[in-house]
Amino acid sequence: MWSLETHDALIKYFSNITFSIKTLINGLKLTLKHLWEAKTARDPLGIADEDYFLKDKGIATLQYPKESLPVPDHGRYKLHNEIDDCIVCDLCAKVCPVNCIEIEPIRAKDVIGKTSDGTNKRIHAAKFDIDMSKCCFCGLCTTVCPTECLTMTKSYDFSSFERADHIYEFAEMTPLQILEAKQAFEKNEKTKLISSIKSIKSKEDKVVFKPLILKPKLPKRKDD
Repeated sequence: MWSLETHDALIKYFSNITFSIKTLINGLKLTLKHLWEAKTARDPLGIADEDYFLKDKGIATLQYPKESLPVPDHGRYKLHNEIDDCIVCDLCAKVCPVNCIEIEPIRAKDVIGKTSDGTNKRIHAAKFDIDMSKCCFCGLCTTVCPTECLTMTKSYDFSSFERADHIYEFAEMTPLQILEAKQAFEKNEKTKLISSIKSIKSKEDKVVFKPLILKPKLPKRKDD
């Protein structure tokens, strides 16, 4: 004999199945509607078409990577350093909260060039690496850059299977040039040190020492 509780349980079970089927059909109806509108509402438009974003119906799937969404010119994604305008001030590396910028400066004995805004360059960039796998895209490094050589570009797709591929090198000096720059600076520092020592010695030789004349002590008189 079927009890009342069993009867109610069966009714609830089949009602749940019926409700699931109805919701599934409603979802499939919506999907089929979009598919139909994609074929009939408009012709497929390319992503570069001016009216692409004005259409609220139709084909919306992109054939990536052949097609991609347009990126604004002021997009802030991949970092780029115009090394010819870099004065190697190290401000970007200091302000970076994730330490993704690594710089190796070599001081020059004199001005080695000028940037596009007329700033003198006195430091060589032996190493200027940016690890984009660490970058948090905060833009602080571009803000503090005095010559505006460090910028964030609109290039956002630089994915790779190797983490090392995300390290971008901007320094253009060869190992031989780095060695020559270091030797030239060390030689210049030694020359300055020797000249400063010679100047100090020459000043010491010119000093005339006056003899110290001591006053003779008079003997005390008996009356005192």
